[in-house]
Amino acid sequence: MPLPGQFSDPRVITLFGLLAVSTVAWLTLSLRARARTRRRAAGTPLERVWHPQESVALTPAEEHAFGQVVSRLTLGPAGRLR
Repeated sequence: MPLPGQFSDPRVITLFGLLAVSTVAWLTLSLRARARTRRRAAGTPLERVWHPQESVALTPAEEHAFGQVVSRLTLGPAGRLR
């Protein structure tokens, strides 16, 4: 059964076929690349972040100030921040 009107032209059918094939190929390649990237990311540990307290000793005043901030962030009796 031939296609009616403009779609009976073999060039149009070829164009649609090429578009379909190229779309499928592009989707396949991009999904494979995304999966490969996720596999690599899942296998590597997170980058270590340097923290200043690892190598710099705090002064007693800094330790006291830090303790004050932490004590305010602890949960009170009602489960709320102080």
